[in-house]
Amino acid sequence: MGYIQEEVAEPVSPTGQYFNSSALSVSIIAVLELEIPFDEYLTFPFLQDLLLRLNPRFSSVMVTDDHGVKRWEKVAVKLEDHVKIPSFPVDVSKECYDMYLDDYLSEIANVELPKELPLWEFHIIKYPTSNAAETIIFKLHHALGDGFSIMGVLFSCCHRVDNPSKPITLPTLRSSSESGHEKSYNIRKIVTHFPSMLLNTASGFAWTLMKSSIVEDDKTPIRSGNDGVEFRPKAISTINFPLDHIKQIKNKVAGTVNDVITGIVFYGTRLYMQNASNKDSGIANSTAVVLFNTRALNSYQTIEEMASGAKSFWGNQVAFVHVSTPKTTDAELADPLEFIYKAKEIIQKKKSSLAVHLTGKLLQIIAKLRGPEAAARYIHGTSRNSSFGISNLIGPIEQIAFANHPCKGMYFMPVGVPHSLSITVLSYMGNIRVALATEKGFINHQVLINCLEKAFVRTHAAALATS
Repeated sequence: MGYIQEEVAEPVSPTGQYFNSSALSVSIIAVLELEIPFDEYLTFPFLQDLLLRLNPRFSSVMVTDDHGVKRWEKVAVKLEDHVKIPSFPVDVSKECYDMYLDDYLSEIANVELPKELPLWEFHIIKYPTSNAAETIIFKLHHALGDGFSIMGVLFSCCHRVDNPSKPITLPTLRSSSESGHEKSYNIRKIVTHFPSMLLNTASGFAWTLMKSSIVEDDKTPIRSGNDGVEFRPKAISTINFPLDHIKQIKNKVAGTVNDVITGIVFYGTRLYMQNASNKDSGIANSTAVVLFNTRALNSYQTIEEMASGAKSFWGNQVAFVHVSTPKTTDAELADPLEFIYKAKEIIQKKKSSLAVHLTGKLLQIIAKLRGPEAAARYIHGTSRNSSFGISNLIGPIEQIAFANHPCKGMYFMPVGVPHSLSITVLSYMGNIRVALATEKGFINHQVLINCLEKAFVRTHAAALATS
């Protein structure tokens, strides 16, 4: 593989350096479940014509120049180095292939992408499972971009099944534009709540500093506290919730879908902790790192916009807030809706403060004074001292086809994160797909799924009972 010297090397963004360092090496796994077997002969033309032209980073490696600056250097890509087609035993049941797929996901989640190659892989699982005729797996390094960027790449390779000529539609997001009246109202609101905003900013920023250094969550059935937990094998499993039921709960609590999902996750994890421990885990200190997208966009970009390398699309434009899991003396007797109300209140306070922006500035200062490796260690400490992470993305309303292969379902998961438990949320075709990456030998993922199902059923029932 030779370097293409005539192209000017693009500097790696600070966040890209944080995610590909000695302290952190984070990738994103995206899984597409197909209704029909994938045409293997389409693989190389598809990757060449679509993926490689979307952005130069898919045909670049990260190198360090003579001045110690990391840059993206274009290389000649050998597609066969990036396409993986595993072999499983033949003529076994779908349930057996479920287990083989689970083991394969665990295996590739625990292996770092080769740094001498462009940082992505394309896996074809040519065996039927309970959820798919065949399965496509993308593994892309977080240095290439965040979940928003990467899911946009996948959606750019898809079209609607019902009408390929129409654009893929997504659930409506709040517009970034406001009327003059709304702007005036927001200015008055900022002035009125300025003292509380300052207080929330000070407390939120101080809490983030402490969580990244001296304040560590308790060890619980969802947090082992083991050194090097990011290198331990993980089991990846999923659960589906009907989006219309989630919206019923959302309307009851006057919140957002994210508020509802976060509250259900908090309730379900407390149920699991109580179930898995003889100790009183309901009052243990347990904190979630909740990630959210900071782009002022209403949808993913079109393939033309992505191919142009628009800065509004590419990169890592995310922020995080620490949200303490509500405590309870008995999770079985707790009011499910209280978990949503408390999650909503905490998240709103965090997002309405300037603590997130101050944290971003602090990372820039650390990187400038001590280098990107020090900033990466700061992020690692923030994650390691917390119990789990939650990230969410929106997906298409209609069924989509990937390279003319209809998709039954999809989900994603960041790997290489120093958590015993990571949780992601993706909407698709009227369902919310919740995926879990759990530390093997420590968390019983099936019991945890059962607890999340129980939390969802009880929360929905509580919302309907009080309507």
